[in-house]
Amino acid sequence: METIVVVGGGAGGLELVTSLSHKLGRKKKAKIILVDKNRTHIWKPLLHEVATGALDTSTDEVIYRAHASRHHYDFKLGAMTSMNNEEKYITLAPLVDENKKQIVGERKLHFDKLVLAVGSVSNDFGTPGVSDHCFFLDSQSQAEKFHKALLNQFLRMDQSPDDSLLHLAIVGGGATGVELAAEMYHVADLLKIYGLPAMTKQRLKLTLIEAGPRILPALPERIAASAKQELVKLGVNVRENTKVTSATELGFAANEDEHINADMMVWAAGVKAPEFITKMGLFETNRMGQILVKPTLQSTISDDVFVIGDCCGCQQADGQWVPPRAQSAHQMATQVLKNLIAQQQNKPLKDYVYKDHGSLVNLSRYSTVGSLMGNLSKGTMFVEGRLARIVYVSLYRMHQFAVHGWLRASAIMLAQKIGRTVKPKMKLH
Repeated sequence: METIVVVGGGAGGLELVTSLSHKLGRKKKAKIILVDKNRTHIWKPLLHEVATGALDTSTDEVIYRAHASRHHYDFKLGAMTSMNNEEKYITLAPLVDENKKQIVGERKLHFDKLVLAVGSVSNDFGTPGVSDHCFFLDSQSQAEKFHKALLNQFLRMDQSPDDSLLHLAIVGGGATGVELAAEMYHVADLLKIYGLPAMTKQRLKLTLIEAGPRILPALPERIAASAKQELVKLGVNVRENTKVTSATELGFAANEDEHINADMMVWAAGVKAPEFITKMGLFETNRMGQILVKPTLQSTISDDVFVIGDCCGCQQADGQWVPPRAQSAHQMATQVLKNLIAQQQNKPLKDYVYKDHGSLVNLSRYSTVGSLMGNLSKGTMFVEGRLARIVYVSLYRMHQFAVHGWLRASAIMLAQKIGRTVKPKMKLH
């Protein structure tokens, strides 16, 4: 019985390992193993809500060990550090506790088929000071770290004797930066309910910084213009054509000699594959550090190694790279599932073809804008308001159904709805 190891339990990796366990694991046709450096999974597009406290992860996060037990696969906690392609094993780094005391030593994990789904991290492009002074939203732990710091700033502002402002600067006008900016005004408006009446959204001074000519550069211009209009209405200072050159504890230096003051700074500009991929020196990679793949999503160095999600460098027929989006990871997971089964049955593998179903940007409770494409509409359709919000939420529901199944996902959705009636509207700890 062959062993299939999936490294990375993000949107694509978790959906793939769930499907593999149902198709092959339960039938004893393969041993399925998931490897992740975290104990829990949260859908990455929701991390900005975790950061602001708009989302309590207690009902949304997936505990890998519990999920593995329910779906009949094995889970290994650890971070992949290297791979031996000839002997077919990966190496996992030692596990240590909060005091740097070793719990488990370095381990080797053998595979017959390997799927790399390790996602992406923020790209600071080597900008001085960014790694020391900015918050990132690449993981649940980073989002929770920002949330705790934000609560402290809210408390400080509420106790401040004057009418000073809380200055927050976000670098990156992509979906994460735009959605985080809108969510900040939402939670600031809730604080008066929970005993912080002096910290209102009027005391929030938020600057959204984009180096390019407009925010949401990957989306149609109409969507970007609509989103910018909503942000400006909220009070966001949208700075386009503004290149950050360095960061200090007082804020950002931009363009030639401009200073942007900030009490808190978030870096959400650009993504790249995790650095350990290029450090291994095994794979062909592109400028984002993504692993180059064949049309079948097999790596160029081995037909037994597949790659999906943000770390996958897949070039389309028109020369464009498949964008690092949740819908890409979902589609890739579906195709790799089919190709792994085809390999077992000695059938030809099929090429992956990216289908763009459109993009949506959720501006908290204020608005949702986007476009629907392909099978979701005839051509391209601009949507906003309630319809766009329904479609946006449905994307997450589809992920829940893929991971939990219809019955359990429906129960989780019901629990979330009940929870919203008894829990605070934002996480306060």
